[in-house]
Amino acid sequence: MKRLNCPCGEHIEGVDEDDLVRKTQEHLAEQHPSHEYSREEILFLAY
Repeated sequence: MKRLNCPCGEHIEGVDEDDLVRKTQEHLAEQHPSHEYSREEILFLAY
């Protein structure tokens, strides 16, 4: 399980890295459309 906490307070969890990246990019598109992060940037922030 991989996790990421968005600065807006949203907690995002994925079953693996691909799932976490997909869910994070969906969250960004819906909640923060002016912010884009690469797969590498998302995984750097994940724990």
